Amino acid sequence: MRRQELQDVEEAKEIKEVKEKNANVAAFFDLDGTLLPRPSLERRFFPMLRFRGRIGVANGLAWLQEAARLLPRGIGHLVNSNKAYLRGIPAAEAEMLRCPGFFPEALRRVTWHAEQKHLLVIVSGTLEPLALAAARLLLEQLVSRSVAAAVDVCATKLELAAGSWTGRVVGEAMFDESKARAVRRFCAAQGIETVDCFAYGDTANDRWMLEAVGRPQAVNPSDDLARIARRNGWPILRWGRRAEARHLRELSLTGGESARRGVAGETTDWNIRIGGNAELASAKRECWRGTE
Repeated sequence: MRRQELQDVEEAKEIKEVKEKNANVAAFFDLDGTLLPRPSLERRFFPMLRFRGRIGVANGLAWLQEAARLLPRGIGHLVNSNKAYLRGIPAAEAEMLRCPGFFPEALRRVTWHAEQKHLLVIVSGTLEPLALAAARLLLEQLVSRSVAAAVDVCATKLELAAGSWTGRVVGEAMFDESKARAVRRFCAAQGIETVDCFAYGDTANDRWMLEAVGRPQAVNPSDDLARIARRNGWPILRWGRRAEARHLRELSLTGGESARRGVAGETTDWNIRIGGNAELASAKRECWRGTE
């Protein structure tokens, strides 16, 4: 009996150690093209604003003026840091965008991380309110699977004045090396080692975030990222419609019967309105975002 009690104590200790170790691991996810199909949320947002008459000539001129200021810093800053087109637009407009469904494979991977008690973090260059809304939808999907989790968000934050955007970025836009800095800041704040963490991205702009962790994963990679992944020996994952299209192309070259029958891996076909009534405040952690 004594031996059995000792064995039970050792097993309980081992389980506790595994749980503690898992709690010290984070999984960082790019959003557009990794968790969600492209085009990006911001690219979906822009035509919606134009349709609703929110984007006018003044917004275009503001963007051009800011572009001229940012151009000496490089094309990356011009494309990713220039939010002047949003000047004067009410922040509530973000609630009107409808979000596409997550890749099924992405949901399965996020669910697995949540079940392992890993910290879940979205690191995205998209606008912070759009990323936060996507995080809420992701939490809804986890709750529907009876999985308890929280999702932190590091995204491009915009300055607000009287409920409207000024067109200026608060801190730094979340792209390229800034993603890696966000990963390192988050790990430092949580007291976890980057070498134990996972990161998922789809373009060469995510390479710095992937290089910052010990377990990088290239998802539906662009040609540039695919070359980087192969050179570094990173796993390459194919999720959603892009994965299916590539697989069908490969099968068609070999005349495979499966190419005519089709393959699994379609994106989900449901849409959920951002800012709907389904609020998961009890499950959602306050957005974390550091500045250099």
